[in-house]
Amino acid sequence: MDIVQTQNDLDVDVSTGLSTSEAERRLTVYGPNQMRGGGGPNAFKILFRQVANLMTVILVAAVIVAFVTKDWIEAGVVIGVIILNTTIGFMQEFKAEKTMDALRKMSSPTSRVLRNGHQVVVATMDLVPGDVLYLESGDVVGADCRVFDVFNYETDEALLTGETLPVAKEEDVLDDPEMALGDRINLSFASTTVTKGRSKAIVYATGMTTEVGKIAKKLMESNKNKKTPLQRSMDRMAWILLIIAIASVLIVFGANKFNIKTEVLMYAIGLAIATIPEGLVAVVTLTMSLGVSTLAKKRALVRQLVALESLGSVTNICSDKTGTLTQSKMVLVRAWLPEEGFFRVSGLGFEPSGDITKKQRVEMDPTSGELHVNFSPNDTSPRDIDDEKRSLVSVKSKNSYVEETVVVRNDSMSACFRRLTEAAALCNMAEIKQDEESGEWFGIGDPTEIALQVFATKLSMGKPALTTGSSEGKESGRWRLVCEYPFDSSIKRMSVVVSNDAGERILFLKGATERVVSCCSGRQQGETVEKVEPEELQKYLDPRIEEMGRDGLRVLSIAFRKLGASEEEIDLHKVDREQIETQMVFLGLVGIYDPPRPESLPSVMECYRAGIQVTMLTGDHPETAAAIARQVGILQEPDSDANGNKDTETHAVVSMGPPVMTAREFDALTEEEIDALGELPRVIARCSPDTKVKMIEAMHRRRGIVAMTGDGVNDSPSLKFADVGIAMGQSGSDVAKQASEIILTDDNFATIVRAIREGRRVFSNIQRFCSLLIAGNVGELVCLLVGLAFRDRLGETVFPLSPVAILVNNLLTGTPPAMALGAEKAWPTIMDEPPRDPTSGLFTWEVLCDIAFHGMAIALLSIADFWVIIGGFGNGDMGEHCNSEYSSACDLVFRARGAVFATLTIAILLHAYNCRRIRGPMWSFRMLRRVHENRILFFGFLSGIVLCLLCIYVPGLNTKVLKMKGFGWEWGVVLVTLLVFLILSEVYKFAKRKLLKPLSIATDEQERLQRIWTETTTLNSLGGDAKSPKEPKR
Repeated sequence: MDIVQTQNDLDVDVSTGLSTSEAERRLTVYGPNQMRGGGGPNAFKILFRQVANLMTVILVAAVIVAFVTKDWIEAGVVIGVIILNTTIGFMQEFKAEKTMDALRKMSSPTSRVLRNGHQVVVATMDLVPGDVLYLESGDVVGADCRVFDVFNYETDEALLTGETLPVAKEEDVLDDPEMALGDRINLSFASTTVTKGRSKAIVYATGMTTEVGKIAKKLMESNKNKKTPLQRSMDRMAWILLIIAIASVLIVFGANKFNIKTEVLMYAIGLAIATIPEGLVAVVTLTMSLGVSTLAKKRALVRQLVALESLGSVTNICSDKTGTLTQSKMVLVRAWLPEEGFFRVSGLGFEPSGDITKKQRVEMDPTSGELHVNFSPNDTSPRDIDDEKRSLVSVKSKNSYVEETVVVRNDSMSACFRRLTEAAALCNMAEIKQDEESGEWFGIGDPTEIALQVFATKLSMGKPALTTGSSEGKESGRWRLVCEYPFDSSIKRMSVVVSNDAGERILFLKGATERVVSCCSGRQQGETVEKVEPEELQKYLDPRIEEMGRDGLRVLSIAFRKLGASEEEIDLHKVDREQIETQMVFLGLVGIYDPPRPESLPSVMECYRAGIQVTMLTGDHPETAAAIARQVGILQEPDSDANGNKDTETHAVVSMGPPVMTAREFDALTEEEIDALGELPRVIARCSPDTKVKMIEAMHRRRGIVAMTGDGVNDSPSLKFADVGIAMGQSGSDVAKQASEIILTDDNFATIVRAIREGRRVFSNIQRFCSLLIAGNVGELVCLLVGLAFRDRLGETVFPLSPVAILVNNLLTGTPPAMALGAEKAWPTIMDEPPRDPTSGLFTWEVLCDIAFHGMAIALLSIADFWVIIGGFGNGDMGEHCNSEYSSACDLVFRARGAVFATLTIAILLHAYNCRRIRGPMWSFRMLRRVHENRILFFGFLSGIVLCLLCIYVPGLNTKVLKMKGFGWEWGVVLVTLLVFLILSEVYKFAKRKLLKPLSIATDEQERLQRIWTETTTLNSLGGDAKSPKEPKR
């Protein structure tokens, strides 16, 4: 829409702006220009959500019972568990409630507008549709607006599009209403920053109708308060255990014919407490907290504990490109000269280190048979090369040459390449500097110009060296800036006039190829200039530009000319640049791009190994996105023909079909059409926030668990909608960080893989100690319930353990070994398995069978000890009143209780080792040598046995408090029982290995990803390097 139509639609005259009364009326109609939301975090609501769950209610009931029975230690422990769990959960959720506050703070506080024909400053929240804005460098745009009267106007839209380069704005009419956000160059958006130039603009959207407002609305619509599978499993377990505890109390009362004496009541209460694993909530929380601490050391900050559970199930990672997979630092990696061809430039980042190389023909001297190489047209001195090259030439003797990679140096470069380097350094306003303290290099200025300056500095020809005369190439002496024609977005080029000590005045020009070529009348061919028409030159350059573009490079052209004597007296500052930027000589092309991080490729391969698909969602162009995706392994390289040439049809990324799509193509598909695709696109370019959310929803419909990475405000809705939102800590916006569950402090994609590994470890450990705790509780419960069948001389029940002994056993075998299992290290094969099925929850059928088998085995073997000692080796006499006091008649019962206590305690401690491996043998000779691997578990096991012995043998404590007695020969029964338990455990695991399916069954897609990892690893082992991403062809 043109400016006239915009004025008519918004009913405003750009020469006078709105009147004050009209602005007030519109403010009433459209509302304040600010983000709306549900207010700030409510601490009381968050606290209520933390305590209003069944497990906490049961623990509070346990505290009340403990106080009634004067069991102060048990009460104190449970109170500590409740406080710890509530505090950690409250802090995590309170931090996650600040997203809307951060969005509100992003807008500029004031804006300059035209009201009543006068320029005035108003609060940004008072802007209304139709206001005429004045914008200049450094301003934060207050609302979405249509620009006009543009002069070199550029804005930083990274927070919306994720792209690092500023966008040059124009007032041209754009006809396509479906154009991607980053391509709408006649619009400026709220909360973006003006980086250059000035402009006027008409506001057309404010508040929640702006692009940032739409993002805020998406954040408000997203809901992550639903419970995770782990939380749902814990709730179901709490209900079941509560029912069992109540039933157990009734069984105890019924067995005693509801003749409820003090010792019977205490026994029932002890049995109920033993049923509830009061330490489980604390161990789960502390295990997750330990995982959080471990990830913090690995540079990943976890904001919400539940994210650790989801990490273990992640099937898809949707990653932004800029700053996540790439370094967010523009680097010049390739140059091309008409006579000399392509040059490769190594080295990444701002540090000016790296080599410039090119392929050079090595010719054979037909008279002497020696091999020589010419490094440049000016260097005719021959140089011999090694025997390996000589033998290679002998094989190709019919051609009498072989190609060799030559390093270009300051003292050996051609005159043409030197001139190109001078242009890169001098036609440039950027600087690179080195921090004196850290030694790190950083750039000041436009990212593209920084890349050019780094390139020149690698050859010791940076701008400071040329302007001070300290460059190694001193033919021209010191250079001085005479005049600058700054970059103009309307003509997309920049030029400078410089002079040197040799008396030359040279005009250097750089910019978009089509704009530079239109100024040229010739091209540099070695040491000569060949006349050429602009149209012919453009056709000559197009194949090279397309080749560089396919590899994701941003191509710039460089030209120059020497000013003639007639131009010496001209005041260049007063001359129209169009008169000066003519009759240029084309020098060459340079290719610049944002390189992948070195760790991105191996990290993507590690994801494939684990059966995780990586998808790139970026605001960049399709060619650039696909090129980077190939370099980091998201897309596989196109097939080559027998001569090593790429299939150009496959290489043309715009027509690749499903693997690479633009946001417009993807958004045009219905849900049914997306679900019908064989596989979802692996790269989506020109992405909008809605596109990212739509992709995540598509993955969810395929039962995927999605981790989304991002750094801009544009990423925040998808970070919220994803199962795991991962924000960049260094380059990420505050909104993105607060919309996420995890923040990467090093902005490193490899950290995500480490986080997934840790998530899998944490969930496996939770499953291990839940199996231990509940199996132990089942063992205690069944043993004590079956024990109610034993009667003394008076017909009263004889308890296999006293109520206090039950609580002590629960204390020794509960939380300590469970916490040790929570600290278990990840097994080496944890990333070889496909992601865990998120619908399976914590208690799979296999885990439930494990709990039932081991719990029943412990229970029956323990109660068997009680019967064998009394009725087998003893006389079967159970005395009188043995539940309340010791007497000689109760000696056999007290010794049998000691054996039961030892069997129960040691068997559960041994079972902690069983739980280290769900199916693998634990008591083989190989594993016995690793028994001390988990030091916490090892020393906890030894401490448990020592405390068990103290309880059995300390006089007074054993008979008066715990109602049991030290024993001697009965140890033989206990040891045999424990040996039987270990044998049964190994037989049970052996049967599982033979009869059950593998723990994780990979889908077809996960098997495909693992094959990619295997093939890539094999190729790298044969001669590749998996530690660095493939660089684009140069």
